[in-house]
Amino acid sequence: MEAASSAHTWIEVAALGIELLATALIICAIVAATAIYLAGLLRRVANPPAHYKQYKQRLGRALLLCLEILVAADIVRTIALDSSVQSVLSLGLLVVIRTFLSWSLILEVEGRWPWQREESEKRVDEMVDDG
Repeated sequence: MEAASSAHTWIEVAALGIELLATALIICAIVAATAIYLAGLLRRVANPPAHYKQYKQRLGRALLLCLEILVAADIVRTIALDSSVQSVLSLGLLVVIRTFLSWSLILEVEGRWPWQREESEKRVDEMVDDG
Protein backbone atom coordinates (compact mmCIF):
# COMPACT_ATOMS: atom_id res chain seq x y z
CA MET A 1 0.00 0.00 0.00
CA GLU A 2 2.81 2.40 0.90
CA ALA A 3 4.67 1.60 -2.34
CA ALA A 4 1.57 2.44 -4.39
CA SER A 5 1.16 5.71 -2.51
CA SER A 6 4.82 6.50 -3.08
CA ALA A 7 4.53 5.74 -6.81
CA HIS A 8 1.37 7.86 -7.03
CA THR A 9 3.18 10.78 -5.38
CA TRP A 10 6.21 10.35 -7.62
CA ILE A 11 4.08 10.36 -10.78
CA GLU A 12 2.16 13.43 -9.60
CA VAL A 13 5.45 15.23 -8.91
CA ALA A 14 6.78 14.17 -12.32
CA ALA A 15 3.67 15.51 -14.09
CA LEU A 16 3.95 18.76 -12.14
CA GLY A 17 7.64 18.96 -13.05
CA ILE A 18 6.80 18.57 -16.74
CA GLU A 19 4.21 21.35 -16.46
CA LEU A 20 6.71 23.60 -14.68
CA LEU A 21 9.28 22.88 -17.40
CA ALA A 22 6.79 23.95 -20.06
CA THR A 23 5.96 27.11 -18.12
CA ALA A 24 9.64 27.97 -17.66
CA LEU A 25 10.28 27.40 -21.37
CA ILE A 26 7.40 29.70 -22.31
CA ILE A 27 8.72 32.45 -20.04
CA CYS A 28 12.31 32.05 -21.30
CA ALA A 29 11.17 32.02 -24.93
CA ILE A 30 9.11 35.18 -24.49
CA VAL A 31 11.98 36.97 -22.76
CA ALA A 32 14.60 35.82 -25.29
CA ALA A 33 12.48 36.51 -28.38
CA THR A 34 11.47 39.91 -27.06
CA ALA A 35 15.09 40.82 -26.23
CA ILE A 36 16.19 39.83 -29.75
CA TYR A 37 13.31 41.80 -31.26
CA LEU A 38 14.01 44.92 -29.19
CA ALA A 39 17.76 44.72 -29.91
CA GLY A 40 16.95 44.63 -33.60
CA LEU A 41 14.70 47.66 -33.28
CA LEU A 42 17.45 49.55 -31.45
CA ARG A 43 19.88 48.65 -34.25
CA ARG A 44 17.23 49.83 -36.72
CA VAL A 45 16.98 46.68 -38.79
CA ALA A 46 16.66 47.16 -42.52
CA ASN A 47 13.29 45.44 -42.81
CA PRO A 48 11.09 45.97 -39.71
CA PRO A 49 8.12 43.92 -41.02
CA ALA A 50 10.38 40.90 -41.63
CA HIS A 51 11.95 41.40 -38.22
CA TYR A 52 8.49 41.36 -36.61
CA LYS A 53 7.62 38.20 -38.56
CA GLN A 54 10.74 36.51 -37.15
CA TYR A 55 9.65 37.57 -33.66
CA LYS A 56 6.23 36.00 -34.16
CA GLN A 57 7.84 32.84 -35.52
CA ARG A 58 10.16 32.51 -32.52
CA LEU A 59 7.25 32.88 -30.13
CA GLY A 60 5.05 30.51 -32.13
CA ARG A 61 7.66 27.77 -32.29
CA ALA A 62 8.28 28.01 -28.55
CA LEU A 63 4.57 27.80 -27.85
CA LEU A 64 4.26 24.76 -30.13
CA LEU A 65 7.01 22.99 -28.23
CA CYS A 66 5.44 23.86 -24.89
CA LEU A 67 2.00 22.68 -25.99
CA GLU A 68 3.52 19.30 -26.80
CA ILE A 69 5.17 19.17 -23.39
CA LEU A 70 1.91 20.07 -21.66
CA VAL A 71 0.09 17.31 -23.55
CA ALA A 72 2.75 14.89 -22.31
CA ALA A 73 2.16 16.02 -18.72
CA ASP A 74 -1.58 15.53 -19.11
CA ILE A 75 -1.07 12.05 -20.54
CA VAL A 76 1.24 11.05 -17.69
CA ARG A 77 -1.19 12.35 -15.09
CA THR A 78 -4.28 10.79 -16.66
CA ILE A 79 -2.96 7.41 -17.71
CA ALA A 80 -0.81 6.74 -14.66
CA LEU A 81 -2.97 8.26 -11.92
CA ASP A 82 -6.61 8.37 -12.91
CA SER A 83 -7.68 6.26 -15.86
CA SER A 84 -11.42 6.59 -15.25
CA VAL A 85 -13.68 7.15 -18.23
CA GLN A 86 -14.30 10.74 -17.18
CA SER A 87 -10.59 11.57 -16.88
CA VAL A 88 -9.80 9.90 -20.22
CA LEU A 89 -12.60 11.91 -21.87
CA SER A 90 -11.23 15.08 -20.26
CA LEU A 91 -7.78 14.21 -21.57
CA GLY A 92 -9.23 13.67 -25.03
CA LEU A 93 -10.90 17.07 -24.94
CA LEU A 94 -7.66 18.73 -23.79
CA VAL A 95 -5.71 17.02 -26.56
CA VAL A 96 -8.26 18.13 -29.17
CA ILE A 97 -8.12 21.73 -27.93
CA ARG A 98 -4.33 21.75 -27.82
CA THR A 99 -4.14 20.12 -31.25
CA PHE A 100 -6.37 22.87 -32.66
CA LEU A 101 -4.12 25.47 -31.00
CA SER A 102 -1.05 23.77 -32.48
CA TRP A 103 -2.56 23.79 -35.95
CA SER A 104 -3.44 27.47 -35.57
CA LEU A 105 0.12 28.26 -34.48
CA ILE A 106 1.63 26.28 -37.35
CA LEU A 107 -0.60 28.13 -39.80
CA GLU A 108 0.44 31.45 -38.26
CA VAL A 109 4.16 30.65 -38.04
CA GLU A 110 4.74 28.68 -41.23
CA GLY A 111 1.86 29.84 -43.40
CA ARG A 112 0.66 26.30 -44.11
CA TRP A 113 -1.42 23.58 -42.49
CA PRO A 114 0.51 20.85 -40.66
CA TRP A 115 -0.43 18.23 -43.24
CA GLN A 116 0.83 20.34 -46.16
CA ARG A 117 4.40 19.79 -47.22
CA GLU A 118 6.91 22.61 -47.10
CA GLU A 119 8.21 24.08 -50.34
CA SER A 120 11.70 22.73 -49.59
CA GLU A 121 10.28 19.20 -49.29
CA LYS A 122 8.47 19.61 -52.62
CA ARG A 123 11.69 20.77 -54.31
CA VAL A 124 13.63 17.77 -52.96
CA ASP A 125 10.93 15.40 -54.23
CA GLU A 126 11.02 17.09 -57.64
CA MET A 127 14.82 16.81 -57.78
CA VAL A 128 14.64 13.12 -56.91
CA ASP A 129 11.97 12.53 -59.55
CA ASP A 130 14.01 14.41 -62.19
CA GLY A 131 17.32 12.83 -61.20
